[in-house]
Formats: sequence, C-alpha cells, structure tokens
Amino acid sequence: MIALSLAEIAAAMNGTLHLDSTNSPVTAESVVDGAVHTDSREVAAGDIFVAKPGEETDGHLFAPAAVANGAAVVIVERLLDLPVAQIVVGDAVTALGDLATVVIGRARSIGSLKVIGVTGSNGKTTTKNLLRAILERVGPTVAARASFNNEVGAPLTMLEVTPRTEFLVAEMGASAEGEIKRLVRMARPDIGIVLSVGLAHAGGFGGIETTVRTKSEMVTDLGPDDIAVLNVDDHRVAGMADLTAARVVWFGEGERAMVRASDIHGSRTGTTFTLHLPDGASRPVSFRVLGEHHVMNALAAAAAADALGVPIDDIVAALESVTLAERWRMEVMGGRDDVTVINDAYNASPDSMTAALKTLAQIRNPEGRTIAVLGEMSELGELSGEEHDRIGLLAVRLNISQLIVVGRAARRMHISTINEGSWDGESAYVDTADEAFDLLSDTVKPGDTVLVKSSNSAGLRFLGDRLGKLYS
Repeated sequence: MIALSLAEIAAAMNGTLHLDSTNSPVTAESVVDGAVHTDSREVAAGDIFVAKPGEETDGHLFAPAAVANGAAVVIVERLLDLPVAQIVVGDAVTALGDLATVVIGRARSIGSLKVIGVTGSNGKTTTKNLLRAILERVGPTVAARASFNNEVGAPLTMLEVTPRTEFLVAEMGASAEGEIKRLVRMARPDIGIVLSVGLAHAGGFGGIETTVRTKSEMVTDLGPDDIAVLNVDDHRVAGMADLTAARVVWFGEGERAMVRASDIHGSRTGTTFTLHLPDGASRPVSFRVLGEHHVMNALAAAAAADALGVPIDDIVAALESVTLAERWRMEVMGGRDDVTVINDAYNASPDSMTAALKTLAQIRNPEGRTIAVLGEMSELGELSGEEHDRIGLLAVRLNISQLIVVGRAARRMHISTINEGSWDGESAYVDTADEAFDLLSDTVKPGDTVLVKSSNSAGLRFLGDRLGKLYS
C-alpha cells in the first residue's frame, strides 16, 4: 500500500485512532505501508488487518492472531483489549472502501497510475488475467487475485497499488444495483470495459433490465477523456454508448467492431484467429485458452491495451503466453488413455454453460465420446427452471454422448433430456458428486472428453479435480 500515517488512515476511514499505551514509539504520525488483509492468516509484520464481521464468523475474533503475526494496526468496529494501534469505524467494509478511494487518489497524484475497470455477466476474470499479462510487459501492474471483485475484494486489490504502479486492473462484480457504481467511484477508471449482459445472477438482480442498468454503471460516470470499451455484438452492451460521455471503442467479431477477430478456428489445443486493431494493424494469434468464447475476452483486453498505447506485437505475445483463463475455468486436465477432463466448474450461467457445451461438441475426439457432467446454475430466480430445461435440450441438440446431472437443483436438465424422443439412456441423474465420480469411474473410456460444469455453490470443481487426477 502507499505509505500513510496512522492519522491519515483514520481520517480516510472516518474512524477514531486509539494508540496502545504500552507501545510508546507508535504515534499518530507513525507510517504504515504494509498490505491490507481481512484474513489474519495472511498478515505479516507491518500489515493492516480489517476485522470484518461475516455471515458465519466475526473478524474481531481473529484480531489477536493478526496482532501475533505482526499487524501494525487493526481496523475494528469496537475497541479490543489488544496491544496494538486500533482504528474504530462504524462499518469495516465501508471503511475499507473509503481507504481504497484515498489510496487510489494519492497514487494518481504522485505517479502515472492508469485504472482499467472490467465488468460483465461472464468473462471478467479471464479478461482481467489477459489484460494483466499484456500490461505487465509494459510496466508494474496490479490486478485482482482470483475473483476479488466485490465490495471487499475489489478495494483490497486497489490497496495493493504503490507509487511505482502504472496499471491497476480492477475486476468489478455485483449482486445488486449500485454496487458497481460504488466500486467505480472508488477507483475512477480511465478505461471501463463491459463484456456482456446475460442471465448470471438474474435472480438476485430481479431481472435482465436491472442487470443492464447495473452493468452500465461501469461507464455512466466516465468522463470525456476516458474510454468505454464495449462489446458491439451484445445489443444490451452496445446500448450503453448512449449512457456515457467517454470515447467508445467497440470490440467484437462483426465489421462494426474497431477491435475485432477474423478467421476464428477452435480446436482441442485452443483457438487461432486474426486480431485487427483500429489503426489497420493485424496479426495472427494462437490463443491457447480453450473455447472460442474466450476470443471475445481477448478482444476486450486487446482493445484496452491498444487504447493505452501497447504495441500490437506485445499484445499478441502476451495473449499467446496465457494457457489457462483461471483455476477451474476451462482447465484442461487428464491425459491418460487419451481422456481429456475439462474442469469449468467455478461458475455457471446459461451463457457460459452454452459456451462450454458448444466447446465440448466442437473439440470432441473422433475416436471417443463427449460426456457432460452438469450441476446447478445458481442465482437465476424464477428463470431457473426454464434455463435448466434449455441447457438439457441443448445437450441433446449438440449430440453429447452422455449427460450426467448432479444435484436436485439441476434435476430438470435430466428430465428435459429424457423427455426427448431422440435420446434413450444417454442421460443419468445422481444426487451427489461422489455418486457422479463412481459412475464416471465405470463409464469413461479411452479417448473420451469429459466436461465438468456448474456454479461454484454446487462444488463440482472438486469432482473435476478428482477426475483430472484419476486420468493424469
């Protein structure tokens, strides 16, 4: 984090500083520049620990462990009996965001920081990782770990910037209207990327129109000197051009796109395409992230990088260096007996489930079968039933060799497939991941390609890991 005194940190958080009387060298002017954590296990000497109350536990219970690990100050909602400086705040999460806002502002004033915000119903983490790979070739870059994109994870990422940081890639997700706007106002992006608007979390948002409004929060506060990178192939995203004062850069596969891909060819080893930039430059790309749908994420990253002045050769070299979108996202495993396991069970929406199934059908081994192991798509609300039905029918239309549906929340996928007259025994239903593993252990044959896909809450990513290890 950028160095701040304890007094400055307290002021940024609208909190009250309490010094430890037994530690006389520490004063309000003592400077702290360590990392900020909400997990006491990650705290090291000189760091800041935020005692965030949670749904299942309370961070205040772990403050003593943070102090034992060397925390310089703890952020609390009530004063604790601990030998350390404490800043008492009304709400720890709000205070975390307030501190991030001040730190980003300070970083801009003393350095050359550029902030890129990324949102969308699908592809945020992949795009963030691709953009990090590109920008790290140019200068010091901070980007979120895993999917640190909510009201806690996003400010924690922002607080990693230092005076040397040139680029911050901030992934911004939301479960309700107004949350992206809050994150945008913390980071003040120079470039805002909107990838797509789909049914992910539609149940929580209350419908697709609310989702559109929420995702548009990425660009509504951008100014005329900023840039909105928008997916021209998604009409809901394209409509956001009317909501922003920023200069718009379109990306997509169609001719209207300013940053586009042509000659797209997918295979078991990735996707090849030709990248075209607004200045007329073009280059062939051998993109090793599995699934043609990830080309759109590559285009979004390329568009932002080009707007920042990154040369096309550096953009292509970085894209070609990335082999995995993220852990548990189209992660290719296995190999023994020519069995391929694709573990894509970190998250699932109707759009990403459709893309994964199409990829499975496209890359099938001519000598083997395709097996889809599917679990629940969560947070779809009243759309859940019909969307699970639709995915089941899609598996039939794509001629997937074997469907295994896991968990009662996903059972409608199984029902919709067995009601199709063209299928006879190709779909099986089990209640648990353990049952699915036992069934697959007896079912999978040499040359088969197995997709494991579900929302994170279904836990099938661990089933994918077990299968990958079994056939490694």
